[in-house]
Amino acid sequence: GDLWGGAHHPSENTFATVGQDKVVYIWDAESHTPKHVFKVEKPAQACCFSPCGSVLAVASTTGEWWVLDSQNGLVLSSYKSGPEQIDAIAYSPDGSSIAVGSHDNYVYLFESSNLRAEYKPIGKCTGHSSFITHLDFSDDGKVLQTTSGDYEHLFWDATNGDQITSTKDMRDVNMSTYTCTLGFPVCGIWPVGYDGTDINALCRSHNDKLLVTADDFGLVNLFRYPCCNPTAEWSSFRGHSAHVTKVRFLHGD
Repeated sequence: GDLWGGAHHPSENTFATVGQDKVVYIWDAESHTPKHVFKVEKPAQACCFSPCGSVLAVASTTGEWWVLDSQNGLVLSSYKSGPEQIDAIAYSPDGSSIAVGSHDNYVYLFESSNLRAEYKPIGKCTGHSSFITHLDFSDDGKVLQTTSGDYEHLFWDATNGDQITSTKDMRDVNMSTYTCTLGFPVCGIWPVGYDGTDINALCRSHNDKLLVTADDFGLVNLFRYPCCNPTAEWSSFRGHSAHVTKVRFLHGD
């Protein structure tokens, strides 16, 4: 089946992929071979490692998501966040919370004070008018940025889900990751002729110097970060014959 979810390990040269075949792979990036293979109950759409790498959260096409032991695939806990597909899921930088972005237009927030125990819901971000496509936490874990299928870029209080309506207050907020395809630091990634659906994924390097995108034309595109100039130069790399659905930098870039 299609492969849509991918995540880098925070401290090892490994990464995870999930797809519609209900299989989770943990790959060795150097040998290009799987280190671990797990099965989940439903077709999977997104995944993320905890900041320590001990657990992997895997989200499905039907609203279910699971927290797995990243070494043996044991399901530590399971949840249902809405009735629809989950495209985005991420832990806060300290691992104390997790955000789940659904096709029902909501972002569900959970407290994860113990990564291997039950997570407690702490809020729901309500304000998007289309499905959630990407999300990122700020460095301090207090702010969440999200994008949606109708190209909205919104900010939220990550402790309770309240919308932050004053975008000028977000000007100096540093994001721990940058995977949202909208925002001033990445506004130069859109070449002339691209529409809002042509770029499927984005990732900023860990040293904050590079930016990579994956598009509908089989290309992986490399930019300098920040990329604020609409005429910014970039390098393109072709290896896929169709849509590239996910792109991530590995640990250590």
